[in-house]
Order: sequence, then C-alpha cells, then structure tokens
Amino acid sequence: MRAETTTFRPARRRRTRQLTIRRALVAGGAAALLAALVGLAFAGSPATLAEGTHVAGVDVGGLTPQQAVHRLARQAESLEDVPIAFTAGGERFELTAAQLGVAADWRHAVLSARDEGDGFGPLRGYRRLHVRFFGQEVAPALSVYSAALEYKLDQIGKAVDRPQVDASLKRRGLSVTVVPGRDGRRLDREAATETIVRALGSLQRRETVALPVRLVPPAVRADTLAPALLQARTAVAAPIVLRNGAASWSLPPRRIARLLELPTEGATRVAVAGPGAERYLGSLAAQLDRKPVDATFAVESGGIRVVPAVTGRALDVPATARAIQAAAFSPTSRSADLVVRVARPERTTAEARAMGITEVVSSYTTTYGGTPGRLHNVQLVADLIDDTLIAPGAVFSFNSTTGERNAAKGFEEAPVIINGELESGIGGGVCQVSTTVFNAAFEAGLSIEKRTNHALYIDHYPLGRDATVNYPDLDLEFTNDTRKWLLLRTFVGSGSLTVNLYGTSPHRRVELETAPLVETGPIPEEEVEDATLPRGERVVEVYGAPPRETSVRRKVYAANGELMYDTTWRSYYQAEPSTVRVGTKPPPKPEPPAKKKPKQGVAPPPVEEPVTPAPTALP
Repeated sequence: MRAETTTFRPARRRRTRQLTIRRALVAGGAAALLAALVGLAFAGSPATLAEGTHVAGVDVGGLTPQQAVHRLARQAESLEDVPIAFTAGGERFELTAAQLGVAADWRHAVLSARDEGDGFGPLRGYRRLHVRFFGQEVAPALSVYSAALEYKLDQIGKAVDRPQVDASLKRRGLSVTVVPGRDGRRLDREAATETIVRALGSLQRRETVALPVRLVPPAVRADTLAPALLQARTAVAAPIVLRNGAASWSLPPRRIARLLELPTEGATRVAVAGPGAERYLGSLAAQLDRKPVDATFAVESGGIRVVPAVTGRALDVPATARAIQAAAFSPTSRSADLVVRVARPERTTAEARAMGITEVVSSYTTTYGGTPGRLHNVQLVADLIDDTLIAPGAVFSFNSTTGERNAAKGFEEAPVIINGELESGIGGGVCQVSTTVFNAAFEAGLSIEKRTNHALYIDHYPLGRDATVNYPDLDLEFTNDTRKWLLLRTFVGSGSLTVNLYGTSPHRRVELETAPLVETGPIPEEEVEDATLPRGERVVEVYGAPPRETSVRRKVYAANGELMYDTTWRSYYQAEPSTVRVGTKPPPKPEPPAKKKPKQGVAPPPVEEPVTPAPTALP
C-alpha cells in the first residue's frame, strides 16, 4: 500500500497576494488623486455662490453674498407697491406687500444658499457640481404686520363668508312643505394667511391668486326632516276633540296649525309650542284656573278667628300641551284630556290654627293730628305693616317690612325732624306708627333689639317711649320670643292709631319706672337782626326748649314670676333754640329849632338902608 503525500508551496502564493495589494493601492491613489483634481477644478471661489443657486426664484449663482442680498432687496423694493389680485367666492381683492408689511430675510436666505455650496477644497467642488446640475432653490423667511393682515382678512371674510342655511318646514294654510337647505362658505383664514404672505413675499409675481374657501354644509338637510314633515301633515289632517270632565269641544285643523312650532334654525322636531300655543293654552288657563286662598285671620269683637283656606285649581300647561301633541300626531286617536291639577294654598286651615293666633297679646293706641300729608303718611305706612306675621324666634324689622319710604310709593311731604330741626320732608308722620309699634311690643314684654329716641322732645308721645326710624340706618326691631306666632295689625282712626299684637299670651308681667324729664342745659338763642326795631331792643319771636333727658326702666316677669328682662332705655333730646329779633334801627336825629313867624295884619318894620358918608376934602 502506497502512502499519499501533500506538497505545500507557501512562498509563491504570498508573493502573488502582495503584488495584488500593491496594484490596488496604486490604482486607488490614482483615483483619489483624480477625484481631488476634479473637485479642485470645480471648487470655484469660496467668496461666491455656486452656479445654479436660486433664492425666491432669482438666479444669484456666481455672485458674492453681499451682491446677492443687494440684488434681491432691490428687486423686492421694486415690487412692494405692485398689487396682486386675490380671488375668493367670486370676489376680487388687490393687496400689496407694502400694505401688509410683508418683508423677506434676504441675508439669512443667501447665507443658507452659500452653506449648501460651501466646504473644504474638493468637497466644495463636488457640492457645486451637484448644485450646477440639479439646481438649488432657497425660500426666504417672511414676516408680516399681523394687525394689518387680520384687518384685511376680516374684510375679505365679510365679503366672502356666507352662512349655511338649514332645511326647514314651512306652512301656508294647511299645506306643510320642506324648504331645502343651502351650503355656506367660509374663508380658510389659516391657509389664506400663508397664501397671501407667500405670494406677496415672492419675487415672481402672478396676476391672480386664489384664496382657499371651505364649503360649510347645512346641519339639517331635507331628508332629515322627513319624520317631522309626516307629523306636521298628520297634525292638520283632521280635528282634535278636547275634553275637560264632561265638557268637550272640537279643535279644527286651522286652529291646530297655529299651535304647531315647525323646525327652523337647526331644529328637527315638530311640537305643540311657540307663541300660538302659549296664547291658546293661556286663554284656557284663564278660563279654568282658580287661585287658592290661604287661611287668614279675622279680627272680631273681643278676639280673632281663623278664616279657612280655599283650595284652587290650575291647568297643567306643559302636560296639556303634551296631550294635545300626542293626539295631533296620531292618525287614529284624535282626542286629548286637559290636565287640571289641584292648587293648594300655601297656608292651610290646619296650619293657621297651629300658629296659635287666638287672642290679643298686647295693644297700644296713640293720637295724632297735623297736615293732610302727615295724616296720609300715617295711613300709608300703617297699611304697609298691617297683617305682618312674625314666627317664633323671628325678628320684626320696621325698615325691612316697609322698605324705603319715598315718593314713588306714594309718601308725601310733611313736617319731619332732620338733623335736630323740624323741617318739611318726604315721609313725615312715619314715626307716629313706629312709636305705636314700639309701645305695643314694649307692653307685651317682648325683647326689644333696636330703638332710637327722637332728636327733639315730642310731648304727645309717652315719656321716654318714643321710637324714630329712618331708612336704612335707624330701625325698630323686636323679637317674637314666645312659643307661638304673632300677628301685627294696625287700625287707623280719624285721629288715633292702634297697633294690636295677636297670638297666645305668655301672661308676662311688665313693671315700669319712668324718670322725670330733666333739663341738662340752657335754652340756646338764635339772633335775627330786625331793622324795624330800635337798636338794642330784643323781642322773643319763637320760644325754644332746653336740652333734656329721661329714662324708662322695664322689668318683665314670666308667668312663673321669674325675671326675664331688666332693661333701661335712656332718651336724650336736643335743645331747640329760641328765635330773638334784635333791633338795628338807629335813633332819630334831633330836629333844628323852628323860626318865629310874624303875626297876621301887622306890617313888618321897615329895613333901613345903610348910609355911606361922603368923602372929606383934605386941608
């Protein structure tokens, strides 16, 4: 058996591989050298822009950046007052770049174009070769004066925009038809902004540029109203019978037609509603409604009784409208019952009896007189507080009950105390009522929260127990601290006013201590010059009054003898000045002595003429 042998020749293969590598290196170096030479050949000057460079459509290749910016700016300046016609919705609007302040950043655009064709040596050459063969277009960044653009867009929008019209139903007599809708249109302001700015910022002018306008379809189309059309035609196809208990009557189709509210302005449903239905249902309610009467209280000789409440009735208008609508939309069941509800009083008879208003708790009477205006005001304000109910624990406020006393409410001018002086003003006489109310609450032993005495002392009120009010700062308040309700009633006579508080008497005992009225100072005087009186003479025309004060202490005891309140009210009254006339007439001047007159019938003695002596000659 022969042994097999393998022969290796490593040296020769190694020499072949090295030769191949050297050849490849030489070829690669040559190619690189050739590529570098080609790149250098087309590199051009780094100070100029590559051939084929365009900015805003203008060829600026071969120019320096400065030259390119100058050319672009000059061309833009020549176009800034050249208008472009923009069209939209059949309208034409001419705008210029100067009007809207449209400006391009030419310097930044040129620098961006330069960077595309720039680089080191051969790399710049290859970039410029790419630009030369394929071109380079750079769009500049544009700016616009926003306020001017928005103003123009508003003008364009007003001319172009048209609202969509929804389909609706229309009735003429008993015929109901569909009114088709209509597409609207609206300027696409965002897209229009870009279109306007780009067109005015370009150096390539077009005669007209279309602005984008969007169609706005109606929300309700004719086919959407098909169910409503069927209901409306069914409603007016035949009469409806209305029933109210045993009574019934027919509602003819023409009357039904006036009750229908047809769909308009985006609505899609027919309904018994609208002005016509409101008028008809209102007239039914006026015939059927009967207002409930609350339980009240009637004053009788020696007491008070409950007047029972009366239940009423009221047409349920929404429910009746739904019943008529259901009958109108039905092709077979054409009758509807009116829906009448029981109207219950706010205060039932049982509730009134539970309030505990069964007797007179307190009563007080004051007398009054004065001008017709004062008498009128007493009657008016007494009416405002009459029949006031005060819940247990509630506070009665005179001002809150009457509100502002002014001419609009019928109050007239009468004497009233203003700033400590008696003057004529709106509402004079109101304090007669407030004083009477105060004394009724005072005698009932109720808790008095607010009370103010008059500025001047008035002698026909009980001493120290007057109460003045002035809206809104001076008020009279007392609390119903009994366990039952109180009813305040007023009774105005020809010269007297009585205030009664009705309720359940808590049987309180009231003890009073009234201090005497004391003077606390002199009577001031107001002097008035009088030219008819001799100087120094004084005459008192109006007698005043000194400042005075008094107090009233009230102790209130409960039915079991326990002391509930021990309160003292102090009253301070201002002085009323006396009016004194002071004479300013000067004393008379003394008369000169009278000359003596000659007696009658006797001639006066002759008057002798003086004699002038003759001149004497000199010796």
